[in-house]
Parts: sequence; C-alpha cells; structure tokens
Amino acid sequence: MSQQPIRVGFIGLNPDSHWAATAHLPALKSLGDTFEVVAVANSTPESGKRTAEALNLPYAFDTPQALATSDVVDLVVVTVKVPYHYELATAALEAGKHVHCEWPLGNGVAEAQKLTELAAAKGVVATVGTQMRTAPEITYLKQLIADGYVGKVLSSSLIGSGGNWGAESSAELAYLFDKTNGATMLTIPFGHTLAGVQDVLGEFADISGRTLKVRETVRITDTGEDKQTSTADQILVHGQLQSGAAFSAHYRGGMSRATNFLWEINGTDGDIQITGNIGHGQFAQMTIKGASGSDTELQTLVPPAELLADLPEGTIARNVAGIYRLIAKDIQTGSREAPSFADALKLHQLLDAISQGNEYL
Repeated sequence: MSQQPIRVGFIGLNPDSHWAATAHLPALKSLGDTFEVVAVANSTPESGKRTAEALNLPYAFDTPQALATSDVVDLVVVTVKVPYHYELATAALEAGKHVHCEWPLGNGVAEAQKLTELAAAKGVVATVGTQMRTAPEITYLKQLIADGYVGKVLSSSLIGSGGNWGAESSAELAYLFDKTNGATMLTIPFGHTLAGVQDVLGEFADISGRTLKVRETVRITDTGEDKQTSTADQILVHGQLQSGAAFSAHYRGGMSRATNFLWEINGTDGDIQITGNIGHGQFAQMTIKGASGSDTELQTLVPPAELLADLPEGTIARNVAGIYRLIAKDIQTGSREAPSFADALKLHQLLDAISQGNEYL
C-alpha cells in the first residue's frame, strides 16, 4: 500500500474563476501532501501550457488522451462540460487510471451505464462529484436522524431555486438551456441535492414527477439576444422513501425573492428545518434548526467542530475536499467509500424516471 502523494492530472483546468480552480484546487491544497497536482490537458495545447505555467505544474499535455495514458498521472479528474464526460472518462478508464468525474457522470443513463460497467471491469477507483454527500451539515443531519432527534421520520419536503434556468443567462452558461447537453436543472442542482437527501433519509421505494417548461426564452445578457429554451424550469416530485416516509419537492428556475432553499424533515418526536441561499445543495450555505421532544420553538443546531476540522472555510471547496478525502482512502486502502460511478448510475436512473413521469422502483 503506497502512501506516496496521489498524482493528479486535470482535464479542464484554468487558473481563473472556473469551477476546477475555485473548488478543486483549494480542496486538494487543504489535504496537505495527500495529493499532488502534476498535469493538465485542456481543449487546446496552448490553453494547457498557459495553465501549467500559471500554476507551476510540471506537465501540460497536448490532448486529454495523452494525459490519460501518461505514467506521471495516477488520478484523472474530469472537470469539463457534461457532453464531454463520457469520451474523456472512457479514455482514462481504458488507460487503467483512477477517475474522478464531475456530476452528472454522463449525458443520460446510457452513458452512465457504459462508464459504470467499464470502471467495474478495470477494477479502478471511479468516483463522481456529488459533494453534498460529504458536506458537514449532511453528516450532522444523518447523526441527528440516526439518534432519533425527530423520532420516526414521517415526511420530508423540499423547495429550491436553481439559480440558472431563469429569465437571463450569460453566453458562457447558455448551453444549460439546451436539454440535449445533459446539464439541466433536474440533473445539476436537483440531482446533487437528491443525492444528499438520500444520504440522510435513505433511498426511495418509489418516486415520480413532472418537469415543466414554462419560460419559452432566455435573455443572453452579453448580447441582449432572446434564445429559445428546451430545458424545464419547473420540477415537481413526490414519492415514498423505503422507511415509509412521504417526500415532495418543487424546484424552480432562477432565484426567488422569497425562499431559495428550504428542506424540512418532520417526525413523530421532532422537526428539522434546513435553509440555504440557493437550491444547489452541493454548495449551498446551509443553516439547520430543530425542535425535539418538549421544545416549542426551533433552535439553531450547529454541526460539531470535529466535522469541520482541517477543511477549507468556504462551503464550495470544503465539500469537494470531503470527496477527495474519501477518494484518497479508496485508492490507498482499497475501500470504496467515495460516491462511485455505480452510485451515479442509480441517481441517473432516478432522475430519468422523474423526467419521464414514471415511477422509480
């Protein structure tokens, strides 16, 4: 069992405000010498070289395939747009590399299924970035539920705002309004959040829903152009958890002047309310309140300090660091605790059932 730093190669890393730089790099840095970022490959050789120079990385590869097959890389991290996940993750798996891919894993169930089967055949650590699952607030909520804070869970309800998928968008994010790209309000904020909800409350016995496209166009703020949309801006879901508890959810595009994230868990002996600043559970700033037993009013419940120890202060990097902690353990010890491609496939299937208006069993 090697305890040498795990050498990371990024496919899709720019030293500016993009997700990999603002979330992944500080997350990895917070874990000390567990990981070492050594390589990058971007859409062009020139972009990769600029990133390597800016971040002082020893290797910049001309193509993602060259990075995936290089002996200097142990873990390939895929942080590009969803339509490219399948091709790039496949190349890394075929090369026998461990792979961490952003969520959604693939553009639909079929791609996720193929990637899951290939990862199993290769026997590597293949993980997905559903990082709400490692948020300290989620770990704390799991403890509260397991310890009987609310008694038997009777129901849970959720309201969220997608942030995007509203009236306006930048040109850079306009691809989110084309459902063929697989990066929709259903797959991104709702999918991330549903993964966290199941970690706290357990899996679903059945679930069904509807997705509605109420807005016909989106205004591109860079140009003033109005573009047709094909993605849903309203998601309505209801179902029953395996515990027997009822579940309902409503997500809406854009942001609200009222509620942007509200999740309630109601039980025989208590109630919990989780609020946040946006419906993206993977990086929402969450506040937990609860009342149990003879309590007559909700009181703030703060996760124990040990759940936050040695993690970055910012919510985004902190939750991503939680995923990388598990990835390191899986690679170094042979455990399988990080959210896996198999987990991602189940989530894809769940969301597909909702989008088709079918029950998921």
